[in-house]
Amino acid sequence: MARDPSILDDESTAADNEEAVDDGSNDGNTDLLNRRSYMKLAGATTAAATLTGAASAAGDDYEVVKARGQTVRVGRGETYENKLIDLTTGGNFLIYVEGANSVIRNIGFKGLYRGDQFMISIKAGQGDILVENVYLGDGATKEGSSFVHGPGGVFMHRGSEADITFRNCNVQGYPNNGFYCSNTPYGGSVRFENCFGKNNGVSTFRCGSAADEIVNCVAYNDNTNYGSGYGGYGETSGRPVWVWNGGTVTIRDSQFADGPYSYALVAGANGSPGSVDFQSGGISGQIQRASGSTVSLADDVSNDPDLSIPEGVPTSAEEAAAGGKSDNGGSQADEEDEDESEHLPNLLLVDGSTSDATRYEFAVDGEVEHSNDEGASIDDEDAIDGGTVAGSVADWMDAFRFSGDLEELTVDGPGSVLVNGEEVDPADYGAELPNVLEIAGRGTPTSYEITVDGTIELASDEAAATEATTVSGTTVQSSITDGTQTFRFSGALTDVTFTDGDADVTLDGEEIDPSEYGDHELLPHAIVIDGTEADGPTAYSFEVDGTVVQSDYRDASIDDEDVVEDRAVRGTVGNWLDAYWFDGDITDFRLRGTAAVDVQYNARNQ
Repeated sequence: MARDPSILDDESTAADNEEAVDDGSNDGNTDLLNRRSYMKLAGATTAAATLTGAASAAGDDYEVVKARGQTVRVGRGETYENKLIDLTTGGNFLIYVEGANSVIRNIGFKGLYRGDQFMISIKAGQGDILVENVYLGDGATKEGSSFVHGPGGVFMHRGSEADITFRNCNVQGYPNNGFYCSNTPYGGSVRFENCFGKNNGVSTFRCGSAADEIVNCVAYNDNTNYGSGYGGYGETSGRPVWVWNGGTVTIRDSQFADGPYSYALVAGANGSPGSVDFQSGGISGQIQRASGSTVSLADDVSNDPDLSIPEGVPTSAEEAAAGGKSDNGGSQADEEDEDESEHLPNLLLVDGSTSDATRYEFAVDGEVEHSNDEGASIDDEDAIDGGTVAGSVADWMDAFRFSGDLEELTVDGPGSVLVNGEEVDPADYGAELPNVLEIAGRGTPTSYEITVDGTIELASDEAAATEATTVSGTTVQSSITDGTQTFRFSGALTDVTFTDGDADVTLDGEEIDPSEYGDHELLPHAIVIDGTEADGPTAYSFEVDGTVVQSDYRDASIDDEDVVEDRAVRGTVGNWLDAYWFDGDITDFRLRGTAAVDVQYNARNQ
């Protein structure tokens, strides 16, 4: 069938996206977006894809691939399948299809995407391409993206000549289109079959040639708060369907609703017409026809669409990667989610802010588990110890399901906490100073100093006020011979130093080794990462050829989320300082953000 060429649409992102997506490269700092980064300090690693023949992998096994900025290239006749792509690392990941007669099958993208490109990009010669059973339902944030609208789900390049079938795909919450395939008038075609899209910015299904079809698909919007994070087209979501010039696009057995966006279906724009033959299904909302555009609605098209997820569409990244399919809109994953909701009925969300990082800690009297509800990410750095959870967020969201009651909650930063959909005040939960530190004398005069990164107060009567002096609310200096002195504090214990003598130290009922806390005075040099004047959160990593430890030098905070592994360090600062003592030399350093860095050699002598 002959196709009349058309001009590109009104978005400047089309050329920009093509250039950015085509090479799949990164600047080397992409993996340092936030505290969750697992970049190897020697440099970002480019991972090669494992490509097989056309046969599908059997069974429920799949490979977990952590996003590190890599590009998987799929050539002619190749298949990439049964992969769970872990986006909670904060890194980019791109599947670049450069050959026809190829297959992308059973791929689940897990976690809120915080990168700067499309997830699947297609630029191939003549032939067929099948993209089947793909989950992109955890969404993306447009914060920090160089694209006009942010990252997107799937992009088809101008000049791609392949005929592409998207089958059983789930794309939600991508600010720069779910399926950006309006370049079909320049070659190739797209068929959307049994696909689902929700709350995608700009559009969900975007196509343009007479050979394009949308069959048994569903798309709608129900989220109005898209300006600064999950999703994003202005302040609301985009069109479920957007058709451009190139011929009449056929729609059958499909369901669409506009929600907060003004139109459920748009044909053409800016003087470039589009044409739609809507043969059966349902649509709720207005239809926009640009000059010269036509939209034909058959009598079988109702105004009461069924917006349930089509049978066969995966509803989780794990389900997609394992090749599982839903049954009449449900799935094994849905049943597991239902079981989890019954077992852990409460949902706690920690919603971060773009202005600064937020550290949090909470405790429940029941069980607690990570959750990806509301598109939240799941990260190993958010530690769960029994019923106690500690972690941090910046411009993303953490979620946890739990049973029982929320007993304690501490939040340090601009983020907010919601329990079962209602924002809560941390002051309403737990003791103001929840931690207990006890110093027990051994019969000899002993002097000591204790420092925390919160507030500390004397809780026992054994020491007179003149013997226990509080310095700036964070440090206590005292002495003891016999008996026990008890202190209550908030935050983390950062330093226990004995200037004379020795004593037994117990933290929250368990004996600790004071040598594990303190300034490590044998290390002479200091490095300070100062975020107090930065525009927002800053991620950093560095490596030394000697020893390195955390420090409260210059009143810096000491955070469990900042990781020291042998000679390598990675962390994040907001409106505070992080500091480290070290010896030797700094052999590698990376910074993502605008925090100031101060390295002081022989700092203790200054």
